[in-house]
Amino acid sequence: MMDLNSPVGVLPMVGPIYQKRLEKIGIKTFKDLIYHIPARYLDFREKSPISRLSIGESITIKGKVDSIKNLYTRSGKKIQLAQVSDKSGSVDVIWFNQPFLIKTIKEGETYSFSGKVDWFGRKKAMISPLINTFGIVPIYPETYGISSKWLRGKIKTAYQLIGGEITEYLPQTYGFLDLPSAIKEIHFPNDPDRAKKARERLAFDELLALQITNLKRKSAWQKNHPVYNLEINRKEINQFIDNLPFKLTVSQNKVIDEIIEDLQKPYPMNRLLEGDVGSGKTVVAAAAAFIAFLNGCQSVIMAPTQILAQQHFDTLNNLLQPFKVRISLITSAITEKDLGRCDIFVGTHSLIHQKINIDKVALVVIDEQHKFGVEQREHLVKKIGKKNISPHVLTMTATPIPRTVALTFYGDLDLSTLNETPEGRQKITTWVVPKEKRDNAYKWIDKNIQKIGSQVFIVCPLIEESESETLKDIRSVTKEYQSLKKIFKGRKLGLLHGKLKMEEKNKVVDDFRSRKLDILVATPVVEVGIDIPNATIMVIEAADRFGLAQLHQLRGRVGRSDIKSYCLLFYQNEGEKSKARLSAMEKGISGFELAELDLKLRGPGEIFGLRQSGIPELKIASWTDIDLIKKAKEAAEEISK
Repeated sequence: MMDLNSPVGVLPMVGPIYQKRLEKIGIKTFKDLIYHIPARYLDFREKSPISRLSIGESITIKGKVDSIKNLYTRSGKKIQLAQVSDKSGSVDVIWFNQPFLIKTIKEGETYSFSGKVDWFGRKKAMISPLINTFGIVPIYPETYGISSKWLRGKIKTAYQLIGGEITEYLPQTYGFLDLPSAIKEIHFPNDPDRAKKARERLAFDELLALQITNLKRKSAWQKNHPVYNLEINRKEINQFIDNLPFKLTVSQNKVIDEIIEDLQKPYPMNRLLEGDVGSGKTVVAAAAAFIAFLNGCQSVIMAPTQILAQQHFDTLNNLLQPFKVRISLITSAITEKDLGRCDIFVGTHSLIHQKINIDKVALVVIDEQHKFGVEQREHLVKKIGKKNISPHVLTMTATPIPRTVALTFYGDLDLSTLNETPEGRQKITTWVVPKEKRDNAYKWIDKNIQKIGSQVFIVCPLIEESESETLKDIRSVTKEYQSLKKIFKGRKLGLLHGKLKMEEKNKVVDDFRSRKLDILVATPVVEVGIDIPNATIMVIEAADRFGLAQLHQLRGRVGRSDIKSYCLLFYQNEGEKSKARLSAMEKGISGFELAELDLKLRGPGEIFGLRQSGIPELKIASWTDIDLIKKAKEAAEEISK
């Protein structure tokens, strides 16, 4: 007896070789096959007399095969040429390198041919049409050795065998096509509108499953994790705020109030704080850590790089030193003996493996949370939680998160947003620079260094798409560094990339910060957290190779003081799409708007990096469909009651 969980290998003509090929596109069971959704459709419902065929149209003809034979083109390619006629006229039908058709198609018999009409030489012809395929034809995602036609046949067989097992589980009140009809219409549609409704229903199911998972995770987090009872001393919190060397923005005050409310609940906070580059997330984290300190508890602050950990350590020291808060920077070399008793630990993911005296942690702050794997985050919380008591968790990101991704993937977290820039910071002017203006741009940069002492970042892209820098990347940025030394003669240049030793990285950054360097040439390692208020010019090489969100992050390394700052985007790809995408950076729209645009153009993987963030690739639904995502969220909440 076959069912949805039966392996596809039991289907006729699906042996071990085809099973392996199907596994490459995620198909192991009948259910996987049934849910392998068409990427698009060809509409061959309209039939045309041969005499009325027009160049460029996709059409179906029905006619008698007068002749069929093999021919060779001038370039030596083998083609199959059939002449097909009906009462109105005749047309050539051509296939490339399919000699078996000579035996399959019989002269004198009538067939239907569906495909596109094009020129072949000086004559109209149908090129590589489908044979005896009518109506709306689904085209599926393929892999080597698996054609769309082959998939259509296997899906039809599987549906005939187990289609009756597909049952509805949603009430009709949601207004979608029922599930059995949706599966049938997505694969065998008679009408494009029905196929569209079928896709909408299956997309809803995919989003609903994600939302239900989020709610279950959130419920388990709240039920199974007792916390330290933290008292809120408003007087001392206000003293901390009044002692700051700057005035908090309205949104910073709002987020601190949201965190205070979370810390008084009987279950741990699980809040995501998103804020544009330079919006002041660290001071919010400091306020939360200060509350833990007032209650005799510890905090752990985790950054993705040692450079950023060092900066957090320095900032927290400046903000909390007046209140006798003991802060330690954890490095791989430090020992438990070196630390002694501490109130706030700051470090990278190496914190997970360090033997340090953490006995009463009430708060964990994870900065640039998408840079850590989901497993790393969970392991950290488990390691730090003691005596079945869990810490409150505040995760932070400067990567603007599109609303649809926030509602779906981060649905188990409470969301806070910092949408203001602290006072005194100027808007960054951005220019897209074509290659013919590169030399002028270099002269302008040199002039700014000479006249007003500008400091400059020059960022080179990674050659290979990976989460870490390769030897090729290092060679590339080193080569660029040598070229730039010739262009900027007499200027002091430094080089920064991920393969340098920590002491070397720190020295380069310190030299740049103390103005011993005019120009810092770097890989995108500067994207996260390097804070140099004196830097006022950011140059990004091959900017067309970056996503908009990453460009926005890199641009945020300048404009961190009251001095006018600039971002120059050099690009290689002359295509209109690349230029249009980069021009969005010139318009001065917000990071959140750029993220939405990036999502539409490139998908969530380009914003976060799928492997790092754990964000799933949607098979049917779209991350941009806000209305359907909202419906799925509401339905999940209703079902979970």
